[in-house]
Amino acid sequence: MSYAIIGFGKIGQALATAFARSNIEVSVATTRDPASFASAAAAIGPTIIPKTLAEAVKADIVFLAVRFESHQDVAKTLTDWQGKTIVDVTNAYGVSPEELGGRPSSRFVAQSFVGGRLVKGFNHLGAAVLAQDPAIHGGKRVVFLVSDDDDAAAEIGALADRLGFSPIELGGLSEGGLLVQARGKSWGRLIFKDLVKFD
Repeated sequence: MSYAIIGFGKIGQALATAFARSNIEVSVATTRDPASFASAAAAIGPTIIPKTLAEAVKADIVFLAVRFESHQDVAKTLTDWQGKTIVDVTNAYGVSPEELGGRPSSRFVAQSFVGGRLVKGFNHLGAAVLAQDPAIHGGKRVVFLVSDDDDAAAEIGALADRLGFSPIELGGLSEGGLLVQARGKSWGRLIFKDLVKFD
């Protein structure tokens, strides 16, 4: 299984830190030349591999950690996303419901990734919190996952567990998804809630 993070801003680097902590190799890419962020990747760890966007999207699981309005540019790098799982880490704060056709933002994102399986996840925590060790006082930091594809949600749940988090599935994109998505200038009720699960 191969992994990539598209976007290497604060959220992308926080995700890369989680992969490095668990010693899992992950490609990182932006629209820029990989040499321009190679030193930042190296500072996080040796398992963080800078690549071009075209190379990175070949991964089996692709984390979409770009600004919401940039997701279509990423989607255009492949004509068919068949067999790939896209983890939507974007937040559409400030985008009007009318612009989204009244749909949750992840449903809007999903339509651009033809053939791919979309999971909303890892987006409810700020970058500084997401980058921290998720092991807290004997518990694990929670990440919420939402998808219309149960198998894809389970796949990302297993990865979240490997990364040290406690995944909680909230159901479909139009149901539980509304709890972790911005709508216009209001946040879903679970956005920024830093929760810890104790088994």
